[in-house]
Amino acid sequence: MKKKYLATAMLAAFGAMAASAYAQTNVTVYGIVDTGVEYVNNANASKNSLVRLSSGAMNTSRLGFRGTEDLGGGLKAVFQLESGFKVDTGAQDTADYFGRQANVGLEGSWGRIVAGRSFTTTYDFILPFDPMGYSASYSWITSAGATGGRKDGMVTNLANMVKYLGKFGDFKVGATYSFGEVAGNTSDSAKYDLGAGYEKGPLRLAATVQRANGTANGVGIYDKTTIMHLAGDYQITDAWAVDLGYRNYKMKLATNAPDKRSDFYWAGVTYKTTPALTLIALLSYQDIKNVAANTDADPYMLSLRAKYALSKRTDLYLSGAYAKAKNGQLVGLSRDDVGYASNQRGIIAGIQHRF
Repeated sequence: MKKKYLATAMLAAFGAMAASAYAQTNVTVYGIVDTGVEYVNNANASKNSLVRLSSGAMNTSRLGFRGTEDLGGGLKAVFQLESGFKVDTGAQDTADYFGRQANVGLEGSWGRIVAGRSFTTTYDFILPFDPMGYSASYSWITSAGATGGRKDGMVTNLANMVKYLGKFGDFKVGATYSFGEVAGNTSDSAKYDLGAGYEKGPLRLAATVQRANGTANGVGIYDKTTIMHLAGDYQITDAWAVDLGYRNYKMKLATNAPDKRSDFYWAGVTYKTTPALTLIALLSYQDIKNVAANTDADPYMLSLRAKYALSKRTDLYLSGAYAKAKNGQLVGLSRDDVGYASNQRGIIAGIQHRF
């Protein structure tokens, strides 16, 4: 009988320990499913129009897992796995399954540090200043749709990286470093990113700088890209907010050809007409430099969106945009699609669910 009672007590103790350990661990499954019907003109070399079902028209569709474990003393273990997918086809939107995020790290009062694959410090710090939310359709803030492949955007996502974020009162600081992983040259293909932010009351500010080294040629020389951002947001009233931003882009080429340079500007307004209905307008302009005058595209795009919340998790939206470039150069509304004319217009009606 004593052995029976002892065994029962031990099982109860192990059960309590397991329950305690489980209670200290939190894992969340989350995601976005976003699709819409889109019309665009000048969709091919013959300047034909196109009607299609687009995925991620407001935000990229994704499936993710994130979790924390309380290690005691204010220290936590954290992880995040996130995959992007296309709702219209069911395919992954990158070759790697967890091509958006795959990282693990620690978090405490001193901040958070993770290693693996993740978004850059610039991506994280500048995202709040894009009222279109980095929409693949009709937002150029991560990467513009200029002529000849000249997107001149930010570095958004990195593998082989270590990232830090710290928040101290009204300020936050961040840093990202991606290992080039080239034997004999730590600078070859390496990338780093620094950011600082401030938020107090209705005002938010952020500044970031990125450096991306290319792959070295036979004599150890590589392209060097430097990207700087400044952005601000002001909540005028509960209903009205404005966003302003600027990007300076410079690529110094290993071939000693003229540098690729551009300045990019954006201004956005958000108006919450009712608790359910939000209206957004965004104007973007790219000033491309160091090119011949007759090939200077200098494109601009006006984007509009009306978003209606059916619930806290489900939105209906209607987005439209018009883009134009100078000197007959090609331009596209989407940062991912090739331009076929010097102007393009489009409209998307869609639905998004978050879980």
